[in-house]
This record gives sequence, structure tokens and C-alpha cells, in this order.
Amino acid sequence: MKKLMLGNAAAARGLYEAGCRVVSSYPGTPSTEITEEAAKYDEIYCEWAPNEKVALETAFGASLAGSRSFCGMKHVGLNVAADPLFTISYTGVNAGLVIAVADDPGMHSSQNEQDSRHYAKASKVPMLEPADSAEALEFAKLAYELSEQFDTPVFLKMCTRIAHSQSLVDTGDRVVPPAKPYEKNIAKYVMMPGNAIKRHPVVEERTRKLIAWAEESGINRLEEGTDHSRGILTSSTCYQYVKEACGDRYPVLKLGMVWPLPEKKIRDFAAAVDQLIVVEELDPFIEEHCRCLGLAPVGKALFPLEGELSQNIVADRLGIAHETGAALSEAIPARPPVMCAGCPHRGLFYTLNRNKCTVLGDIGCYTLGAVAPLAAIEMTACMGASVSAIHGFNKALGKESEGKTVAVIGDSTFMHSGMTGLANIAYNQSNSTVIILDNSITGMTGHQQNPTTGYNIKGDPAGKIDLESLCRAMGFRRVRVVDPYDLAACDQAVKEELAAEEPSVIISRRPCALLKYVKHKAPLNVDSDKCRGCQMCMRIGCPAISMKKGKARVDATLCVGCGVCRQLCRFDAFESTGKEA
Repeated sequence: MKKLMLGNAAAARGLYEAGCRVVSSYPGTPSTEITEEAAKYDEIYCEWAPNEKVALETAFGASLAGSRSFCGMKHVGLNVAADPLFTISYTGVNAGLVIAVADDPGMHSSQNEQDSRHYAKASKVPMLEPADSAEALEFAKLAYELSEQFDTPVFLKMCTRIAHSQSLVDTGDRVVPPAKPYEKNIAKYVMMPGNAIKRHPVVEERTRKLIAWAEESGINRLEEGTDHSRGILTSSTCYQYVKEACGDRYPVLKLGMVWPLPEKKIRDFAAAVDQLIVVEELDPFIEEHCRCLGLAPVGKALFPLEGELSQNIVADRLGIAHETGAALSEAIPARPPVMCAGCPHRGLFYTLNRNKCTVLGDIGCYTLGAVAPLAAIEMTACMGASVSAIHGFNKALGKESEGKTVAVIGDSTFMHSGMTGLANIAYNQSNSTVIILDNSITGMTGHQQNPTTGYNIKGDPAGKIDLESLCRAMGFRRVRVVDPYDLAACDQAVKEELAAEEPSVIISRRPCALLKYVKHKAPLNVDSDKCRGCQMCMRIGCPAISMKKGKARVDATLCVGCGVCRQLCRFDAFESTGKEA
């Protein structure tokens, strides 16, 4: 049956048709929907794990037990999963194990532009890279076949454009292969040095066999062109840009397996054209492989190392006339990101700004606390880094920083990577204040559950971590909960915990304003007679508040009646409309 499907949904369909039984992932844009879509198939057990390392180890355990399994993550999540990845490459698998990693060229929702192909090469794990939704489904199924044929985990590499675009796919039936019996094999699965050293030659031989397979497989296909002055070597979304910009003008070698790369096929292709051009996003990964083969490709001399490519960029760099569409007559004003109206983090960040705190931040929607007018966060690196960094920051500066520096981290991020940093504070005793921003959900990636919410991926009741009890069990005597909508309580908590001569945790607890089950108060209105136009209310950066003719006004379609602005107004100009939002 033909269907129009999102790339991520098509990948999930491939898991289903291939008979995958266990899925364990951590949400991360642009990979999240693969697991969310897989969870719609009752035949597949799906879960959100606390982090990517746990997710991959869970999927490996399911593979070891004899069931086809899957683990999904975004590119920076692969950093977290790298520890088990490199060793699982040595052990191999029992039943098929597929690992999806979604890169984010252009950093639409990421802190870097990491190129995950390097992980495939470094870990010696094959990587398939689809160029549309149809291939996402097909390659997901193929990945399981390769995994079991070559005794290896297999990467399925997505990127933002493939993951979040739609194209036609042919869906099929689910075929579940017989479960592979688990057999005790210490030499294969116990990676102590004496066993691991014997597995390395097995991995290298596997790579040689995969290269031979890549030479003959149709996954790397040649498309003829009329003009052989150039030949284009490409893959993934760049293939789509090349075809749109060039049509059938130049021959194209479209790679579906980007590691290991074929050798003879690339050499033969280069020999058939006058100039070999490599079109790829981010690093010169394919280009450098060509140079190792003794070829002289042109790649990053034409195309940038940074950001996404496009059909217009490809056409421009190749000197091809291409219709770019009508130019805009006026510049479009910038629209910077902002926390939502009623976001529970806003009041807390206002308090930290007002107290002139140094704020070490973390990964999540609260990272927007770095944006004006709040401008509260001064550092964001990776998941959990705020908690670890404040310990080092305070150990380095001591009294100079202890009374004015805090770390902020979301509830999901805390469960992902914050607990170990908090254990370090408790164990090595820095006088640090950590604020857990508990909005009762994993916010930025689209409201996924986590171990603190009490619900699983399907919304059914699940185990629930009690943050207060956890922090106390880790050795913190000072643990308190505040409502971030209450500015006076926030201010008091921040002042008192920073003044304390011991480590402390503040839990800022209020559910995300966008959660469907959250009951909002009536929106507010501004009494223009009372408003003096002082713009004090504008200091919280709420998108529901604006100035018009020197007076504040509230957009009732956005306002959730949180009342934070009301607490800032000295003239009592904000009033409830008495109508439900």
C-alpha cells in the first residue's frame, strides 16, 4: 500500500515490518518520532530510557536474548552511547540490532553540527543513509538483515531533512523471524582483554566482507548522465539537492551505505568522468575516502563545511542556472526564540537575573533563559554539564562564587546525566546550589515522559522517581520545593540557599503550560487608566505582553493567567478577565 509518510515514521514502519520486538531510546530532535511512531505498533515493546547509553545497552540486551531490537537518538546522544557502542562492535549481536542516529546540520535544535559518520568509521560499524522516506523504510529492514548476516550492530543515519520531510512509501506486512536462542558464549560476549584482543581481527575481517558487499549491492547505485565532464558522488539529502539542481545532466553515484565505503565502484566511477565532485554536508568524509584511494575529488573547495546545503547552493557552486524563486522585496524581521507564555521557568529566571546570579545552564527549553530580556544563563554545554560544572566552578573560586552561582537543569535532563554530577557535589562537598526545573515532562522534544512523570511512553502508569527523596538519599540535607509562579517564594529560596554554608537543591516545580491536562486561570487584561507605561512587565519577556501607544496590553489568546506579570506591576494594572482561556 502506498502512503505519504514522514521519514521518521517510515523508519518506524521498517522496524515493524522487519519484526523488531524491543525499542529503547532517548528523545532527541530530529530522531524522536521514530520511537514515538514505533510505539503505535502494539507488537513492539517501546520505552523511553533515562539516557542513550542505557537505551543502547537495553537494546543490546534484547538482541542478546534473541529478539530484533532498536535504539534511536540524535547525534549528540551518540556521544553518550559511545561507550557501549565500541564494545558491542567487538561482541557482535545475536538477533539484529539497529541504531538510528539523526544528525542536525544547521543546528535547528542542537548545540553543534557533529557528523556521525565518523562514529561509524571509528567504531567499525556499518552505516546506511537513506535519501527519502521510501529508503528509510527499506534501509531499516535491510539493516536487520545485514546485522544478522555480518554479526554487527548497524547504523541507520538520518538527518533533519530526511527525518522531517514526507514522501511516498510502499508499506508491507510484518514478518517476525524466529527468535534466536541465547547461547552462553564467554569468548564472544565477555570483553575482558584476553577475549577482546581475539575479537578485533574478527571485526576487521567483517569490515572487509562489508566492503565486498558494498561493491556489489544495489544500495550504492549509479545513475547515468549526458555530460561526463563531471561525475557527482553523494548521498542522503544532498542527493536530492543534486538531482533538483542538475537533473540528469551529470552521472551520479548515489551512496546508500556510507560506511564502509566501496573502493572499486568509486574508482570506476571516477575513471568514467573528467572531474569527480563530492557533494556532502558537514565534514569531507567521502572526499577524504576518495583521496585515500588516490583520487583527486573536488568537494569542500566548492561546498561549505558549515550548515545545510540546498539545491540553490549546489546549483550556485556548480555554476548551473537554477530557478530560485522571486526575491522578497522587503527584509523579513528576525523572530528570536522565546519561552512560551506561562512557561514555569520564566519566574525563576527573572529571580536569578534580579539577584545577579551567575547561572550555569543545561540542555532543554529552559536554555532560552539565556535570551534577552531575561539573559540569565551564562553557560550551556551538554546534558548534565551544569551540575558538574558548578562543582568545578565553585571549587576553583570558593567564597568568591559560592554565594552567587547556581546550576539549573530540567527534570528529564537531571535523570539523563545530572544525578552523577549531583553525587559528585555530595561526595566532594562543594558549597553549590542546584536548581532542578521540574516541569513534569520532557519539554523541548515534544512532551515525552521521563522517569519523574509516573507515566510510560504510551501514557500508562509507570514507576515514578521522587526527586526530593532522591536528592536527600544522595546526601543533601537542604532540599526545598518552590512554585516558580510565586516570585516572592522564589526570591526567598534563592537568597537562603545561596547564603547556606552547605550544598543545597531547589526544585522549581510547575507543569509545562502547554500540557493538555493543565488547567489554566483566566487570561489577564491591562487597565489602561492604571498603566503608567513603565514597562516593568516587559522584563520577563512574555510573548503575551506588548506595548501599544505607551501602554501595556495582553494577548488573551496567549495568556494563561500565570500572574507573574501581575506581581511586577506597582500600579495594579493587571486584572483577571474572569473568563477561562
